[in-house]
Amino acid sequence: MAKGERAPREAPDARSVAARVLERVLYGGAFAAAALDVEIRRTPQLEARDRGLATELVYGVLRTRRALIARLEAHAPRGLPDDARVRTHLLVAAYQVLLLDRVPPHAAVDAAVRAVKSARGEKMSGFANAVLRKLAAGEKLTREQAVLENAPSWLVDELTASVGADEARALLGAGGGATDPEPTVAIRLVGNRYERFEWLSSAAKGRVSPIARLVPRGGNLSRREGYAEGAFVVQEEGAQVVALALGARPGDSVLDACAGRGQKTTLLRERVGPGARLWAADLYAEKLAAQGAEMKRLGLVPAKTVAVDLGVGTAGLPRGFDRVLVDAPCTGTGTLRRRPEILLRLVPEDPPRLAALSEAILRRAAGLARPGGRVVFAVCSVLRAECEAVVERVSDILAPAPFDAPELEGLVRGPGPGQGETELRLSPGRHGHGTDGFYMKSMVRR
Repeated sequence: MAKGERAPREAPDARSVAARVLERVLYGGAFAAAALDVEIRRTPQLEARDRGLATELVYGVLRTRRALIARLEAHAPRGLPDDARVRTHLLVAAYQVLLLDRVPPHAAVDAAVRAVKSARGEKMSGFANAVLRKLAAGEKLTREQAVLENAPSWLVDELTASVGADEARALLGAGGGATDPEPTVAIRLVGNRYERFEWLSSAAKGRVSPIARLVPRGGNLSRREGYAEGAFVVQEEGAQVVALALGARPGDSVLDACAGRGQKTTLLRERVGPGARLWAADLYAEKLAAQGAEMKRLGLVPAKTVAVDLGVGTAGLPRGFDRVLVDAPCTGTGTLRRRPEILLRLVPEDPPRLAALSEAILRRAAGLARPGGRVVFAVCSVLRAECEAVVERVSDILAPAPFDAPELEGLVRGPGPGQGETELRLSPGRHGHGTDGFYMKSMVRR
């Protein structure tokens, strides 16, 4: 090879796939799950074991990034290069060296050095080699130590104050085992259509949603039998419970106030029937547009949609709804184990800012319910500032009311003399539900 000539590009493997995904997430603002899915689709030659390793490397690095950088910088007196490509390869190698027992350190180091040489040349690969070999000669990290070091101290404190230390560790992904948050994916069955497909009929039942099934992670579920026929929806199990908690019944008029792409809206349409009044609102018109295609796939009558900023007004939405669901914007701290990239963006000002926005949306959406109408407030956060504190501030217009959704049996006490729970928390911890973290409050309009 001539002097200065770079090594030929090697065939993609788990490490190179992980590095490409991490570069997009850390330096391009991409979501990890979407970026990983794209890269795996681009490399169909990867075996299942390599896809699993790529997934673990991506989520593992995101969950321990600050701890890894601190150890790398300790062996780089002049600092790490300001080069996204080099830094991601260093992080992938550091994670393997410090936290994975099944990967020989020399294999991780050699792979990273080759990748850096191919991308940036001999000099930079020499730097990577020196830093990583020093790193490999030191002590390993424990997963819990690395994960807790990665999370901002203010967030660890708020999580602990809201849900306790054990649950905080579970939410951050410090519970041990593989860093891929779940070996299974939750899907939602649509009616009885699943009975035609053996793989759906035999799938494991969900833990908290009676219409959920858990299927092995891996592969593109939209290519599986039953998807085109509208037999199932890919939907996190806790999110299914949020929609079920509204207790919508045939004929009810319903507003999904923060509908997004409409997964919950499709479930609500199933519940209220084709002739009932169903509206879906969201700030982003492009999200609402995706809802129509999904309703068509599922053979459901579309909801009426309106793009509106409920933080400032309700233009275009009617009044007098029997039931209103407000799945409000939040920090997403209940999803940290699946979406650790959230930690890259969260700042201490976010919880109070988003809580104020949630309150404004809840007040306006609740005003669209008829007097005595049901309003369920939900967030995929676990921080008290975004949960209990918000509903306490709207007590002038909303009164707590026991959930009246039979699908929640076993999760909350049913209504009865002197009882009936009005709020529900879901959690991923050892003594929890195995779902993302959610908070739900059932109320009626005064």
